[in-house]
Amino acid sequence: MLALVTGGSGSGKSAWAEDLAQFLCPGSKTYLATMRPGGQEAQARIQRHRALRAGKGFQTAECPDGFARLRLPPGETVLLEDLSNLAANRRFSPAPPDDCAGVLLEELDGLAARCTHLIVVSNEIFSDGVAYDPDTTDYLTLLGELNCALARRAELVMEVVCGLPLVLKGALPWARPL
Repeated sequence: MLALVTGGSGSGKSAWAEDLAQFLCPGSKTYLATMRPGGQEAQARIQRHRALRAGKGFQTAECPDGFARLRLPPGETVLLEDLSNLAANRRFSPAPPDDCAGVLLEELDGLAARCTHLIVVSNEIFSDGVAYDPDTTDYLTLLGELNCALARRAELVMEVVCGLPLVLKGALPWARPL
């Protein structure tokens, strides 16, 4: 299963994604961390996420630049946290690919083909109405393209708002009390 979980900052999207991974695979699973660990804010966020998933059976792989060297057990359940960081890392790298969206989608398709379940977390950052500089606008366009393409491919798409899942495609495979 391919699932896309979006939401704003602090929406609860990570918790829902982790719960989905737990439901689909109560045993060992892989957490792909994409945030570059620079600065105090990033370190605090990384520590918070590690604490939240402690004891849930996740093996963490640091993948801020992609999955080329990633080794996965056959049939693995994978939680990618998150697409927004991965896209920013690639888009703002010293030598970004000409077709950044195409390259990332190809990598994500390859990753999905190696997994039994792939849960991708992404950010909903498109509705603030602010006019941005061209580089930021290019990044927002890239992330929007990636989110739309993954939503078309996914069996489950949900946006988490105020801690509540809005299922946009498919159905949650369990009934969790809200």
